[in-house]
Amino acid sequence: MIKSIGPFLTNVQTRLPHLACGLVLASLALTPSLVPRPTLFQGFLAGLWFMIGFGLGNPVRNFGRWLRMLLPGRLANFTPSLRSARILRTVALFLLFAYLLIYASIVVHWQNEVRALVEMDPVDGAAHVVFVLAALVTMVLCWGIARGISSIASLAARRVAKAGGSVRTAAWMWSLTSVLSTVLLAAVLVGGGLVTVGKIYAGRDAGTLDGSVRPILPTRSGSGESAAAWEGLGRQGRAFAGGGPSADAIAKITGTAIDPVRVYAGLSQGADMLERAALVVDELERTGGFEREVLLVATPTGSGWLEPQAIAAFEYLYAGDTATASMQYSYQPSWVSFLFDPELAAASSTALFDAVYERWEQLPREQRPRLAVYGLSLGAAGMQGHFTGLDEMLQRTDAALFTGPPANSEPWRTLQNTRDDSSPIWRPIYHQGKNVRWQSKPGDFLEPAGTWEQPRIGYLQHATDPITWLDPAVIYQRPEWLGASAAEGGRGADVSDAMMWMPGITYMHLVTDMLVSEAVPPSHGHNFGDVALDAWAQVLPGHGLSDRQLDAVQEIIAGINTHDPIWE
Repeated sequence: MIKSIGPFLTNVQTRLPHLACGLVLASLALTPSLVPRPTLFQGFLAGLWFMIGFGLGNPVRNFGRWLRMLLPGRLANFTPSLRSARILRTVALFLLFAYLLIYASIVVHWQNEVRALVEMDPVDGAAHVVFVLAALVTMVLCWGIARGISSIASLAARRVAKAGGSVRTAAWMWSLTSVLSTVLLAAVLVGGGLVTVGKIYAGRDAGTLDGSVRPILPTRSGSGESAAAWEGLGRQGRAFAGGGPSADAIAKITGTAIDPVRVYAGLSQGADMLERAALVVDELERTGGFEREVLLVATPTGSGWLEPQAIAAFEYLYAGDTATASMQYSYQPSWVSFLFDPELAAASSTALFDAVYERWEQLPREQRPRLAVYGLSLGAAGMQGHFTGLDEMLQRTDAALFTGPPANSEPWRTLQNTRDDSSPIWRPIYHQGKNVRWQSKPGDFLEPAGTWEQPRIGYLQHATDPITWLDPAVIYQRPEWLGASAAEGGRGADVSDAMMWMPGITYMHLVTDMLVSEAVPPSHGHNFGDVALDAWAQVLPGHGLSDRQLDAVQEIIAGINTHDPIWE
């Protein structure tokens, strides 16, 4: 065993540039971000970043050799004695293990601090084991892939050498084959991944969520009287039309109630967006939606999902005297729609809102319901994208609520950038809160001292929501939301002071945080279930419910199953 230590140390010395680069990238992957990550996911990221850094070891080592060639002859040819080399190897190995132990304890402290800020329990010993195993498995898989690519490149280089090619030609062939193999593998993985995601979500869209039952009430799409067949509503459309509170459930709190109207058109119910929008309007006509007190036009997320807490809160608030209209524009998750067809949500919102608005405008003024709009995440970007700006939104709606708007949303982005100087970017104040206000926790809408005039536009956003802050400018520019410490007002109260901006790295953190942004308690990340009721109560005043009734509704809303919306 003792004899084997020497070759091991020699191999460590040979791979020292690779190990150093791998540790640097893995260390960066473990720095604090906006939301805590599950240990399995964090282990995968650490292993992946380590192997990417490990692969960078070759160019770093070659760069070191090139620098050495530039040194004077005596220094360039200097070689340490065998004893000195052994000492250096031993010291390097000792420092490596010391670094791992010290940095591991720092990482655990960081993660538990982030978890505490978003009201989550600290990680335990079992979680550490899961992290290590996930990292090791990821590294082994990456190593196997890298060795496979290297073998293919070596085979190509040998073929060139046997055919009479020079050493330089063989080396170029090895490099070219390695690059082509890597690009081909990446293309296969990405393309295959997208095809797989498409098939998975197509299958999901054809299925029905547990608890989604075909409605009997004629006030719902998919019922026996509906022209929108239950089978064609899509998975999320069936969950929307077949779910929600009944008149009896609402009346237990409000005293009296009627059954809310919920109309929806699935992706297959029409040749295009205009036909689906026309179907929704027909459904509103059939169900009496234009005769309700409030009519809500809602844009769903990429898969067609509408947050059940937000819609139910809206319905409870007005004792069921409401109508909610929406339609599906994709069955893919929001991130796929956003990457490959970012204008799809806005185009769908335009088709639906314009169709509803045209019919609504034909009604006598005294008979028109109050007209509101709503969107969550990609849906928030889509519904906002229909309007040319704040002025048009105020002219054509009676209220608007946008939850977790993405960074590219307009007019959200312009309103943020032109906010009042005294307000922070994560909770802005615009024109003293005259028409537009922001909220993270219940009560935030009331903080601006001025009068909140109607129509009212409300934005729900958290300082720890990566979807809101995922702006490409973060790659090269320190964002405003990541300034000085929280105590100094440089960042939100639930953003760790240990999180720092690093060019490129912070953006990658936001990308990975986005995947787990729903896996945190309400009031943090991309989870807004605790503020939906208060938001609607403020944006749509005049509901008449007492504080006791609102508390009772909030208790019900908190218990609603959102069906794990993280991938929707």
